[in-house]
Order: sequence, then structure tokens, then C-alpha cells
Amino acid sequence: MSKVEELTLEEVMGERFSRYSKSIIQERALPDIRDGLKPVQRRILYAMNKDGNTYDKGFRKSAKSVGNVMGNFHPHGDSSIYEALVRMSQDWKLREPLIEMHGNNGSMDGDPAAAMRYTEARLSKISTEMLRDIDKDTVDWVLNFDDTEYEPTVLPSRFPNLLVNGSTGISAGYATDIPPHNLGEVIDAVLYLQKHKDATLDDLMQFVKGPDFPTGGIVQGIDGIKKAYETGHGKIIVRAKTSIENLRGNKSQIVITEIPYEVNKAQMVKRIDEIRLNKKIDGIAEVRDQTDRNGLSIVIELKRDVDSNGVLNYLFKNTDLQISYSFNMVAINHMRPERLSLKKILLSYLEFQQEVIKKRTTYNLNKAKDRQHIVDGLIKALSILDDVIKTIRASNNRKDARDNLVKQYDFSEKQADAIVALQLYRLTNTDVTELQKESEDLAAKIAEYNKIIDDPKELNRVLAKELKQIAKEYRNDRKTEIQEKISDIKINTDVIVPDEDVVVLVSHDGYIKRSSLRSYTASSDETGLKDEDYPIFMEKVNARDHLFMFTNKGNLIYRPIFEISDVKWKDTGEHISQTIGLDSDEEIVATFSFTDLKQQGKFLIATNDGLIKQVEFSELTPGRTYKKHAYMFNKMKHDDSRIVSVKYNAEPDGKQIILISRLGLALRFDLDEVSTFGARTAGVKSMNLGEDDEVTNFQVVDDNSVLGLVTQRGSFKKIAVKEISSTSRARKGVNILRELKRDPHRIVDFAVLTADEQPLEVITSRRKFHDILPTDYSLGGRYSNGSFVIDVATEGTPEIIRNKPNEVIDN
Repeated sequence: MSKVEELTLEEVMGERFSRYSKSIIQERALPDIRDGLKPVQRRILYAMNKDGNTYDKGFRKSAKSVGNVMGNFHPHGDSSIYEALVRMSQDWKLREPLIEMHGNNGSMDGDPAAAMRYTEARLSKISTEMLRDIDKDTVDWVLNFDDTEYEPTVLPSRFPNLLVNGSTGISAGYATDIPPHNLGEVIDAVLYLQKHKDATLDDLMQFVKGPDFPTGGIVQGIDGIKKAYETGHGKIIVRAKTSIENLRGNKSQIVITEIPYEVNKAQMVKRIDEIRLNKKIDGIAEVRDQTDRNGLSIVIELKRDVDSNGVLNYLFKNTDLQISYSFNMVAINHMRPERLSLKKILLSYLEFQQEVIKKRTTYNLNKAKDRQHIVDGLIKALSILDDVIKTIRASNNRKDARDNLVKQYDFSEKQADAIVALQLYRLTNTDVTELQKESEDLAAKIAEYNKIIDDPKELNRVLAKELKQIAKEYRNDRKTEIQEKISDIKINTDVIVPDEDVVVLVSHDGYIKRSSLRSYTASSDETGLKDEDYPIFMEKVNARDHLFMFTNKGNLIYRPIFEISDVKWKDTGEHISQTIGLDSDEEIVATFSFTDLKQQGKFLIATNDGLIKQVEFSELTPGRTYKKHAYMFNKMKHDDSRIVSVKYNAEPDGKQIILISRLGLALRFDLDEVSTFGARTAGVKSMNLGEDDEVTNFQVVDDNSVLGLVTQRGSFKKIAVKEISSTSRARKGVNILRELKRDPHRIVDFAVLTADEQPLEVITSRRKFHDILPTDYSLGGRYSNGSFVIDVATEGTPEIIRNKPNEVIDN
């Protein structure tokens, strides 16, 4: 009767996943610290070597090799085996390819290899060093998946493959990224470590300078390399190798001859061409990939008089011409995943090679002893040849002959077997002196083998000699240049942004956009805004200019003009809240454009609750986080405080300001009385407000200025500034309205008339636009309420009066 075992889902899942994790960590994704191979790679190399598919023989169909690996050692999909085989043949992925392949084995453009039925493969010459001495009991063996034959747990790996070819992989909870290195440098470091077990990282880095990628390029950041070699984890910058060539007609071109490791060349070229097409930078005329069998070559042709270094810096920052590479040196060490330092990897490899030499020597010693034993038996047999022949002839069969030789002449069974197996013709030319010479040679070898096994110094001498021989045969020049410092990429705005005029619009409801002059001219009658929205800033500016937007809650939003969404003029554009979080009732009250961020003027800022201040332009220049955050330009004293207006004065000397309150009080004083403060301050008192009164607006004026003001009842009034006597700051001001007992007038806004008294525009609560011609109205005294010009019942209550915007582009 079967027993039903009750287990929780948590227990079952935990136990099963731990088994699965262990399997993929040890048997799939991570390399062994000793030979630097994952199981599938090891099985491919071993199976091809076993089949004699080596560098000195002809190529064979890849499908045959894949089939052998899958049928005998790796019971997984043929595609994963073939992909591993192909990768080991790609000289842009491996520093020393382990497979040679005929046919299409992929490309740096990310093209897949041809199907395995079309390609042919064999082991490369250096692969024989991975497998050398494998038949001399140098490594441990285990049964394959169906227990039909044995496979090696590790290859002898006579060169440090883990560092030379690197590795990359992702398993459960672990990932590895070990870059390729130069074979000669790594072997030099192993040889140094062999003599100096207490070597420091600095000592080893005299030899291993850093990664040596098969694709070359330039590595920057010695500190990152050192940290990676010390801890197993670090970051470096890898950039393409480029040159700038001058052409006729003040033109130039950037030529790329090496690209960063594992970058898809086709996608990189496409990205550069997209930058050209989208005009992210101005100056790229053409991008060509001229790579052929002679080598990699990408040419970026530039327009006339373009800053080629500026373009190159932009491409370094915004494309895969420069990447960051993160070391994560994880490998299987004693059946466990471990993050490794450079010294640990080299030390483990050294110990493994000492073990390989020792096992190989023990194997050779046993073989030599066995042969010497046989040779001694043959020498003895030749000395009594007639008796031996007589004994053999008198025997019934081979076994009887062997037993008789053992019994009568004291041969061992092995010696007797060798004598019986000796063919008769051999007796005619078998010279005992040859056997004696062979015996002496064997004795010398046995003594040598014993010395290697018993004396660590002799073993290390043999190992050093063999490593030097490998280095001599396979050493090649470093491909990757190492630079100590990471270059600071500074991009000149002139490179990124074309020197062209555009039209920028900022709307009352917070929409912002830029358009080309052509698009604006084609559809200037429609702004693309909603019916109830209207522009508060609409000007022709240069794409290299800077935009400052001030909100009524004391927040400053900065945008370089070129970063504003480039859309057709009839499109709405982007809402400022898409990138910057503003309150639902927050509005932009003032917008300015500047040609640079080195202005010397001051901003004049006033609030509705009677505070005012000046702020230096330099105090409000943007920081790094301008794209995500607004900056405070004014600290609000109360929760319901609001900014009524912001003015910019390039030359504030000798000017006056005038403030008018809702209840009709006007105060004029010199601008010099307003102190200059920082951004996070509230300012000084501007006007002594009475109860339930507030400042509606302020303007910068002189003695000849004329004001146009509008009341909530739709009345318009013109008044000369000189009617309002100049006093000092923080006073109550003088009344400029006639007080009525019923439904008194209240000022909602006022503006300064232009010298030629151009039209004013009143915007009402119903988003109606009402034009006023100031020339139609005479100047009023302080105690008049002006003339009714707006029907409040039909058009709505006036909210804003402003100078009517001019055409953006003069016709």
C-alpha cells in the first residue's frame, strides 16, 4: 500500500527550486575557475577532440559535431549546443577562438550564423593546449547522462582560458562578466606568482594591465580595473578608437576603426544615422559603414565648418561608441559559485596546473615502470633464448607456455605474456644492446619523474618551461589601449543645437511647444491650443536660447529652447506637468527668454500680500535636476500668497515701480528702495495694505508713463503716472478710483501703455478677448472710474489686461 506524504507547497517549491538552481549554477551558466569553460563548451571541445576533429585535419560538418555532443554528453537542444560552438569560433567575442569555422559564423552586426548543416568546424590550434595530456589521467572523469561512457569534469587547460577568453552568463541568483585578457600578460603574471606567492595586486598588475578585448578599443579607468581585480566587481569605460580626418572645403570626417566589446555594430551605425536624421545635432552629413575583409571602418562625414570634436563627444555620450563595462568575476570554485579576485583566479589556475603536471608525471612514471619491467624480462629471455624456445615448444597452448615460463625461469606473468607474444621474426633482429639502451633510458625517465613528483621546485620548473613555451608560440600584441583616467565629456551646446530661429509658445494652461518658422508661417492662424486656452508667451527665439517660466506659487521652471518638444504649429505641444509636478491651481505668470545664462540683470518679484524683492539672475541659474524639478524663486509668507508678476531689469538704475491694489490704491517709489535677496526669501514690504485688500499687479515706469487699468465692472481708465505722487516703499498709497456706495469699482489689472498707444487686450473669465484702443479714450483724473467698455453680462468679468501681442514674424 503506497504511503501518501503531505507537504506544504512552500516546502515542495523551495526544495525543487534549490535543486534546479544548483543544477543551472553548476551545470549550465557559470564557468569553472580552472579551465574557464561552461559544461556545454567543455563537452564540445572534448567530443570534437575524441572524434579527431582537430586543427591538423580537415573540417567537418558542424551538424555532425553537434549531434555527437548531444547524443553522448549534452542531452539538451541542438540550437544551444550549436550557438555555443559558433560563439567559440567568433574572433570578435573570444580573444583566442577555440574553434575554426568555414562558412557564415555570424557577424559583429548581430547576424546569426548559417544553419549547422551548411557550416564546417574543427578545433583551433590553441584548443589542443586545452586538451593536451587529457589521456594521461590528469583530470577526473564522470559517467555521462546515460552511463555509457565517461566525460571529463574539467579540461587540463594548459593556458589560463578563464581570463584569456573571459566569460559571460546568468544563472539563478548569480551572473558573471569576466572580460577577455591578453594571453602573454596572463601567463607572465602566473609565472611571477609561481615565484612570489605573497605577490600584491600591484605586482600582478605590472603584467596584467587590464582587459584586452578582441575588438580593441580604449579602456579608461585604472581605478575601476584595480577595484575589479581586488574584489571581483568594478566598472570601466570602453570607447571606440576614432580619428578625425580633414577633407577639402573645410570639411572633416570621423573614422571609427575599433568599437567597444560586444556592441552591435549595425545598431550603433543606425543610432548615429537616426541622430543625423532627427537633427539631434547639427553637422552630420552622412554615416557610412565601410567595413570589409580588410577591417572595420565606419565613416561619419561632417558638414563644412563643424566642430568635429564636439560631434564626437556627443556621440560618445549618446551612442554605443562609448559604453561602461561592469566586471563581475564569478566562477565555480570547488563546486561553489564564488566572486573572485585576480590573484585568486591566478592562484587557483597555478595550483590546478601543478596538479595536472603531477598527475601526468605519475601516469608517465607508471607507464615507464611497466615498460621497464617488460624490457628487463625480454633481456633475461634473450640471455636464455634456446631454453625459452624449448619450453614454449613443449607447452600445449599460450596459457600453458606462459605458466611454464613463470614456473621454470621466475618471469612475472606480464613478462611471460610479452615473451609469448613476441613474434618469431623479431628474434632475428632483436639486439640485446638496444633493449639495454631502452632500459637505461627508462631508468633515467623514471628517476626524472620521481624527482618531479618528490621535489616541488622541479615540478614548478617543468610547469614554467611549458607555460613559457605556450606563451612563446601564441603570444600576440595587446589590442586594447589602457588609459588611466576616465575622460570627462563636455558637449558644446553649439554642436547639439542648430543655430536656427524657432517660434516658442507657452500657454496660460501650461502647454509648451516650439515649431519651425516654416510651420508657424504655414498655420499661424491656429495655435493648436484648446478654445479656452491662450498664449502668455509667443516669440521668435533662437534654438540655443534659454526659457525661464515663473509660476504664481514661487516656482521657476527652466528649459533650454532646444529641449522643448519640436512639433507642428497646429499641434498642442507638451504639458509642463508631464515632467514637473505642479499644483492643480498653479499658473505660469511670467516667461522670459535669454541668449545665455550669464546675464547681469535682476528679477523684480512682487506678491499679492504686499511683499517685494529683487533677485540676481545668477541666483536663479538652473542646476542638474532642472528636467524633473522646479526651483523655488520666492518663499511664500502665507498659504494663500501668490506672485502677481515678475519683471526682468537688465539695467535697474534710475527706474521706478508702481503698485495698485484691488481697492484702488496706487503707490509709486524708486526701484532702488527694493533690496536684493536670495531665491528662498520672501522679500520686504511693498505696500501697506488694508484689510481685505491685495496687490493686483506692479509695473516698472517713469514720469512719462501712462497706465491703462480695468475694473471688475468692465470699466477702462487711462491715467498718467505723474498723477500719482512718488513717495517711498511700504506706504498705503493714494486712491485712484471714486468710491461708490453701491457696487463699487475694484481694479483687477493694469498695464503700461506703449509710447504709440498700441491696442490693449482684455481677457475675461469666459475666455473672451476684447481689444481696446487707448487713443479712443482721454486721460482720467485720480477720482474718475473710467468708461464702460465691456459688457460683463455677456463677455464675463475682466481678469487680465495686457499689451496686445505683436506678430511673431514681421511681414
